[in-house]
Amino acid sequence: MKIEQIYTGCLAHGAYYIESEGEAAIIDPLRETKPYTDRAERDGAKIKYVLETHFHADFVSGHLDLAKITGAKIVYGPTAKPQFEAHIAADGEVLTLGKVKIKVIHTPGHTMESSCFLLIDENGKEHSLFSGDTLFIGDVGRPDLAQHVIAELTQEKLAGYLFDSLREKIIPLNDDLVVYPGHGAGSACGKNMSNETTDTLGNQKKQNYALQPNLTKADFVKEVLTGLMPPPGYFPQNVLLNINGYENIESVMQRGLQKFSPTAFEALANETNVLVIDIREAEEFGKAFIPNSINVGIDGNFATWVGTLVLDVKQEILLVGSPDRIEEAVTRLARVGFDNCLGYLDRGFESWIQKGLETDSIVSIGARELADRIVANSDCQLLDVRKKSEYESEHIQGVENAPLDFINESMLIVNKQKPVFIYCAAGYRSMLFISILRSRGYNNLVNVSGGFKAMKGTEKFHLTKFHKQKTML
Repeated sequence: MKIEQIYTGCLAHGAYYIESEGEAAIIDPLRETKPYTDRAERDGAKIKYVLETHFHADFVSGHLDLAKITGAKIVYGPTAKPQFEAHIAADGEVLTLGKVKIKVIHTPGHTMESSCFLLIDENGKEHSLFSGDTLFIGDVGRPDLAQHVIAELTQEKLAGYLFDSLREKIIPLNDDLVVYPGHGAGSACGKNMSNETTDTLGNQKKQNYALQPNLTKADFVKEVLTGLMPPPGYFPQNVLLNINGYENIESVMQRGLQKFSPTAFEALANETNVLVIDIREAEEFGKAFIPNSINVGIDGNFATWVGTLVLDVKQEILLVGSPDRIEEAVTRLARVGFDNCLGYLDRGFESWIQKGLETDSIVSIGARELADRIVANSDCQLLDVRKKSEYESEHIQGVENAPLDFINESMLIVNKQKPVFIYCAAGYRSMLFISILRSRGYNNLVNVSGGFKAMKGTEKFHLTKFHKQKTML
C-alpha cells in the first residue's frame, strides 16, 4: 500500500494518491491530469477511482478529464447530484482497491454532500482518514459556502450539521488514524488552519477546538462562524463548474498558449471585454506597464487573487510576462475556472517596449522616505490594504483599512484630491490594488515599497498593540 500527498502551495490544496496491487485512487485532483497519471505510471498502476470529498468551491477539480483519460469511476458521497456519470456511494459503503478497502463516511456540514474516506489496510486495520474539508489540522471547514448555491440552507444550519458529523462520525474513530485534510494554512475554506498538513486524529482531539468533548452545539456554531468573511466571488461559480462540468483542459491550454505580436496584442487588448493581467513581479511592473493592465504576480497567490477580484470566471484574459511562466499562469487560471485566457504577449513586455508602444508607471516610495514626508507634509492619506484580520492584529495608528479583498468598497475611501500612499504586508497586494484603481482613473496613488513590514522596521510609525489573529480570512 502506498499513500502520497500531492500538495499545491498556491491553493494550499492536498490531493492524494493511494495504490495497492496495481490499482490506484486519486482523491480531489486538481484540473491538470498529468501529475496523477504520471504517478500511477511510475507504479505501473491503473487508476480505478477518482474520489471526490465534495463539490469544491476554491478550485475546479480534475475529476472529469482524469476519468475520461483513465476510465476511472468518479465517486461522491450521499446526496451528491452531479450532472455527469458518477457513482453516488451510500454512507458506510466500502470500495475495494487492490488489497485495501476505502470506506465512505458521509459528513455533511461544510457542504451537504461532504464525505470522508477511511482507508483500511491489508490487515483490516483502519489506517488513515482523508477528511476533505470536513476536518483540517487545527480547524474545520467553513459552513457558509453551500448556502450560496442552495438557497434554503443557512450557515447556522450547516454548522449544526457539521457539529453532528464530527461528534457522530469522526470523534468515535481511533486515535492513531492519520488525518489527511483537503487544505492547509492559506486556504479560504477554513479560517485558521495549521501550517501542518497531516496529524493523528488523537492529537487533533486534544488540540483542535472543534473536537473538544465539552463543546456544546451552540458554542460550536458560535465559534465556527466567528471571524468568517464573505468567500471570494469565484467560489459559487467553481461549485457549479464542478457539478455541471467544464471544458477539456487540453483545449483551455491550447487557447491560452497562443502568442500575439505587440500590434495584434494591442488590438485585442483594446476590445472592451478583455482584461490584461501582467504576471511580473510588483516592483518590475511599477517601473513600466501596458496602460490599464493589472498586476497579479505569478510568484504569489496568483489564481486566488484573480478569482477574488475578477467577478466573472468567463472573463476574457490576455497575459503579459516572461514567456517561460505563461504555461504556469494559464494552468493556475484554469484551476479556478478562468478558462478564457486568449493568449499572451510574444517575448514579453520587452517586445512592447521595442515596438515603442505607450506605457504607464506607478511611483514607489521607501518606508523611511515616507516617514520623513509625512513629517514635512501631513496633507496626505495612508491606506492599509491588508485583510481586516491582519489590520486588527496590528496596524499604524490613525491609518484606515481598505482591504484589497473588497476593493469596490475600499476604493470609496480613497481621496482623489491629494497623494494617497498604499501599503500591504510587503508590496504584492499594494501594487495590485493600485494597478486596478489606476485602470479606473486614480492617478495620485503611491506604492510603499516593503509594506507594513518595512514601515514597522523603521520604528518611525506609531503602532497599535499587537493581538494574535483569530482568523486568517
